[in-house]
Amino acid sequence: MNETVNSVIGGAPARPDGLEARIFRSMLLAVAIVTAISALVGPWRVTTGLLLGGLLSLVNYRWLHGSVAALLNVQQAGKRPRPRIWKHALRYLVIAGAVFAAYKLRIVSLPAVIAGLCSFVAAFFVEAFRQFYFAIIRREESF
Repeated sequence: MNETVNSVIGGAPARPDGLEARIFRSMLLAVAIVTAISALVGPWRVTTGLLLGGLLSLVNYRWLHGSVAALLNVQQAGKRPRPRIWKHALRYLVIAGAVFAAYKLRIVSLPAVIAGLCSFVAAFFVEAFRQFYFAIIRREESF
């Protein structure tokens, strides 16, 4: 519990093997596995849709992570945070624009893009099973 408070206020540096890094690696692995399987058994539009959605999901996660970290650093310094709503809107416009352009060019399948954008769900399930394993089987907390 103390580690969480320290990481929010900036007291302790984040570990490279922390929760965010594990979730990002799980997202990356989920996108790679699903895209590889789809390349073998699915149509090419589904494969490119999963790849595009997965890559946009990874970019969105990193962009959001950077925005939240910058916001927390500004609060730590004691300055009044100036929320820049246009950055958040720009993120969604970039994602929507990329999906719209790929769909209009008939490069991707829209349901596959949406499935690729949901790669964080698979990553959260991986993390939930990991936490379950440590809590129940090993009787310890890992976060």
